[in-house]
Amino acid sequence: MNILIVKMSAIGDVIHTLPAVNALRAHFPDACITWLVEEAASEIIESHKAVDRVLISKRKHWIKDPLGPPRLRSVKEILRFVGELRDTAYDLVIDFQGLMKSAVMVGFCRAERKIGYDRTREFSYLVLNERIPPYPMDRHAVLRYLNLVAHLGVDTRQIGFKIPFGEKEKSHVRTMLKQRGWDGECVVAVNAMAKWKTKLWDAESFTRLANMLVEALGCFVVFTGSTADEKEIGKITFNTRAECTSFSGQTNLRDLAALFEMAKCVVSIDTGPMHLAAAVGTPVVALFGPTDPWRTGPFGKGHQVIRADVSCSPCFKKRCESVVCMKDISVEQVFDSVIKIPMDSRPDS
Repeated sequence: MNILIVKMSAIGDVIHTLPAVNALRAHFPDACITWLVEEAASEIIESHKAVDRVLISKRKHWIKDPLGPPRLRSVKEILRFVGELRDTAYDLVIDFQGLMKSAVMVGFCRAERKIGYDRTREFSYLVLNERIPPYPMDRHAVLRYLNLVAHLGVDTRQIGFKIPFGEKEKSHVRTMLKQRGWDGECVVAVNAMAKWKTKLWDAESFTRLANMLVEALGCFVVFTGSTADEKEIGKITFNTRAECTSFSGQTNLRDLAALFEMAKCVVSIDTGPMHLAAAVGTPVVALFGPTDPWRTGPFGKGHQVIRADVSCSPCFKKRCESVVCMKDISVEQVFDSVIKIPMDSRPDS
């Protein structure tokens, strides 16, 4: 049996889909499961035990400059990708994305059954030949994706992510920490960056928080982020204590999973790494402003969500003049939430 999973982005969305795919693997142990994903989130599933094959779409690269000099190369890449997409006759295609970009891919597929939720955005459901009744949008995304495969008779009672990382990544992270002066003290990881400006907490608040954690708890604080985040994270760490450091641009997603697993706690705004931390079982203190924690908050037990008491949240806006929902979150609120988490709640690494 050949199954194609279509969940292209983003990192958090891909992580949320993992329990459903793990349940599919348990139900169809002999199936060949292929996952269609975009580049940014591909590291999470390229070595995942539930997945046999990964098809990587470079959609963002292809549409970046469609009329520019690289267009011929992009056309060749697109044609090659479509060939790979159509080289298998799938018994089952599941569209977890429910957007036009996924509908285009599903439309190209050769498949007996094309399944997804009915009435999804951008009329993406029109390419499906089996439409599942919509699931309440106020429920968590993990449960929404599990509900989709439950309609196939899949047992969804066991919820697990099984992020693919191991001793190689753990050893790499420990080496990086020791090079920065870590001497075995508890680690608190902090993810301070997101693509939406309305999700951001100000740099000075993160600086104060990091220093408070070092002084009060004796923690070693590690800020995480991409290469593009280095400048902004540098502003945060410029006035932090020696026990604070930045791994910005120096870890892939599997390294990040290893760091989060060994951390006693992860403090994060609403972004992909927050979901990665929750998926490896580390307690998360999550700062939410314009988005809805009931739908996309850290999944599982032991996490704490901090929100300001403002009537306009959640608004789901990427632009806002006041961003009062984030500005009204105090450093003391976040610090108090961190210290409520037992520092022995994670095994020593």
